[in-house]
Amino acid sequence: MTLFIWLAIGYVLGSVPFGLLVTRFAGAGDIRKIGSGNIGATNVMRTGNRFLALMTVILDGGKGALAIYSASYFLPISQIGWIGFAAVLGHCFPLWLRFKGGKGVATGLASMAALDFTASFAMAISWLILARLTRISSLAALGGYAVAFAYVLAIPSEQTMSIIAIIS
Repeated sequence: MTLFIWLAIGYVLGSVPFGLLVTRFAGAGDIRKIGSGNIGATNVMRTGNRFLALMTVILDGGKGALAIYSASYFLPISQIGWIGFAAVLGHCFPLWLRFKGGKGVATGLASMAALDFTASFAMAISWLILARLTRISSLAALGGYAVAFAYVLAIPSEQTMSIIAIIS
């Protein structure tokens, strides 16, 4: 029963639409009417305001890390990754935005970092390289997740299954 409660908490934390909130509070309007229509940091960057994009990355990542850190006091390590997965799911498919959210990259990256910093570092570096080479953030994110997956398989740890849950 505790796992299901934490899955719901992870989803609710993840579904807070920080990109939408940050842009509205800053007077930039509804981010869903700009660019791709996503609520994530990449689309916030399309407003031309890097500070708002940075705030979105930090807040979107924070909700994933908060979900992981909070659950870690109540759940075994083997189940915590599912809470990160629920946070990413909440970001991508928030109930209050008719299930139209962001891509979940910052939320997934920070959830992973809360479990294993080196796996998340491998993901972040590969995302940066691929984004620079291709100029396509979503392709860079997929490549970053693939690198993180390969990393946790190559160098297994106590958190391996939890990280795989987030990546899935």
